[in-house]
Amino acid sequence: MFTKLLVSAMPLVPGPIMRRLAGRYIAGEELEDALRKLAELRAQGFTGIFDILGEGSNTEAHARTAAAAYARGADALSEAGLDAYISIKPSHLGLKPGVEEELPFQLYSELATRCAAQGRLVRVEMEDHPTTDATLRLFARLRARFDNVGLVLQSRLFRTPDDIDALPAGPLDIRLVKGIYLEPAEIAHTEPRAISDAFVSQTRQLLQRGDVHLRFATHDDALAERLVALVREFRVPRERYEFQVLLGVQEHLWTRWRDGGHPVRVYVPFGPEWRSYSQRRLRKNPKLAAAVIRDLIGIGK
Repeated sequence: MFTKLLVSAMPLVPGPIMRRLAGRYIAGEELEDALRKLAELRAQGFTGIFDILGEGSNTEAHARTAAAAYARGADALSEAGLDAYISIKPSHLGLKPGVEEELPFQLYSELATRCAAQGRLVRVEMEDHPTTDATLRLFARLRARFDNVGLVLQSRLFRTPDDIDALPAGPLDIRLVKGIYLEPAEIAHTEPRAISDAFVSQTRQLLQRGDVHLRFATHDDALAERLVALVREFRVPRERYEFQVLLGVQEHLWTRWRDGGHPVRVYVPFGPEWRSYSQRRLRKNPKLAAAVIRDLIGIGK
């Protein structure tokens, strides 16, 4: 109840206070803020993920503006010599399932071409379930043309094992996540243990393909231990897997995994749309607000 009240009150919180709360989890509003944070992380032994906050572009102009910002970001990453790939939500580039799928394909293709010349990956993110089929179609079209395009899959969805079986021939670069969106119980696991078990099962399924670079997106230490066991069982070389974490979240785990010899990559979001984006995300999954509060006051560390 408290979490729901907190989320509903977010629009009333003054900007400076919201920005202070979000400051730990968002690099800033400008490209320079993201580059500075990525450089700090590099000095600590972490690679990065470059993400411009935003989703649901309602006009072609908005989608093209977002794509242009990613292009500038990719060039800036190269100039700075930073090891970071770019990660984009399809709806940020204009995806509207069944209505507008050609524009995001064009914009992703332009970015993939630019990034291929830089030796950089472009990640097609996964959003909530109404967009899943369109996102998979988009990825399949891109992967047929580009080797440097990766995908995100969500372990909570019942359909994900079938989606894995239907993936195009590899090598593939897959980011496996539990899934941030609260999906209906008819189509998704809703209990934490079931979601984690599905994550492990899908990891095994992907490893059995033998042609996948796996990125484990988690802050769950118990789950991480199970994933490390699979990495050892399948004798996965260090360059074919990594842990991926969110900026500002449970940093003690990053350090432990890094010091244990595991590659760790940090998701670094930034951009002027930080407030509206954060509020949309919290509305879609109010449990995130409770997690942020716990992390801010140090519970569970």
